[in-house]
Amino acid sequence: MKAEPTASGAGVTESPDPRAEARANVRLMRSLLIGIFILMVIFALYFARAFFMPVILAFLLALTLTPIVRFLRKHGVPDVLSATLLVLLSVVFLASAGYLLSGPVIDLINNTSSIGQQLTERLAQLKRPLERAMQIAQQLEGLTETSQEPGVQKVSFAQSGILSSAAGNILSAGTSITIVFVLSLFLLASGTMFYEKIIQSFASLSEKKRALRVVYDVEHEISHYLLTIAVINAGLGTVIGLGLWGLGMPNPQVWGAAAALLNFLPYVGALITLLLVTVIALISFDSISFALLAPAFVLLCDLVEGQFVTPMVVGRRLEINAVAVFIAIAFWSWLWGFVGALMAVPLLVVIKVFCDHFDGLSHVGNFLAAQHSAVVEEDPAEDTDKARA
Repeated sequence: MKAEPTASGAGVTESPDPRAEARANVRLMRSLLIGIFILMVIFALYFARAFFMPVILAFLLALTLTPIVRFLRKHGVPDVLSATLLVLLSVVFLASAGYLLSGPVIDLINNTSSIGQQLTERLAQLKRPLERAMQIAQQLEGLTETSQEPGVQKVSFAQSGILSSAAGNILSAGTSITIVFVLSLFLLASGTMFYEKIIQSFASLSEKKRALRVVYDVEHEISHYLLTIAVINAGLGTVIGLGLWGLGMPNPQVWGAAAALLNFLPYVGALITLLLVTVIALISFDSISFALLAPAFVLLCDLVEGQFVTPMVVGRRLEINAVAVFIAIAFWSWLWGFVGALMAVPLLVVIKVFCDHFDGLSHVGNFLAAQHSAVVEEDPAEDTDKARA
């Protein structure tokens, strides 16, 4: 039978392919389910951050110390013994650093108002409008203080709230730190247990070999990266601390520790360290030209570390593009605050390495990677001429 023509006589109407529509609906439902799953994960990470934050920190710490455990295992040291020693050394180092830095940091926090006033006085000869703005702000603050009713009892209630909140925060921080170190100890002491569990999850020998190779490569690359970055940041903080001590900066150990810690935030951390050192140097030295030597030294150290040391030691393959870094820092700082910002780049590297080992996720790893070679666009006419030649 011939197909009936349409009213316009232009041809015949084709019925839609039901299989194509079914495939399109499946893709749409899959995309919707993936989006819902991602939103659920974000909500879970936000509302259950008291649980997920120390757990992820423990995994990152265990991955950082894994190369040392692996090295000691090759020399006959049991995993339990090496893991216990490394975790104890980490606890001692953290406690010692906190004790040594607590005094200078508390003094800086208590002297914040005087530091701001001294900085304003030093910059007054360069920027008169800034001084005028500070005077207006002080006048507004005085008007606000005089407008308060004298009979309102606010100080005692606020102080009680502050004390209870501080006590709760200290208890929560202590619990989280305990979870981090205890879980890290168990992860490091487990040895090859997780590899054995992964092998047992697959039936065929080829699948077991492929899964074991992928997991081992991911764990090896991530652990090597985290340990290397931790050592580089520690070295950067040591060099900056010694250099600022030689220049006569007050509390150089604080700025060295800040540089080492904040360097886990690419670009942003170096800028914060530079601004802090500049402010303290301006109020600590009489000559502005001499005071600028301290931030200049910090800037030089950051440039050498970022442009030469880290690319040479870590390699270019694990570098992340700047856009992804800023998005990750903004997202994790919104999710978990300052601790989340510090974990943003290590977690981004974990995601990139994981995606690079799976064909279906390779486009995500390629998007996160930094661009090292410039793409030169050629004229299509030139390509045609070359082909004809």
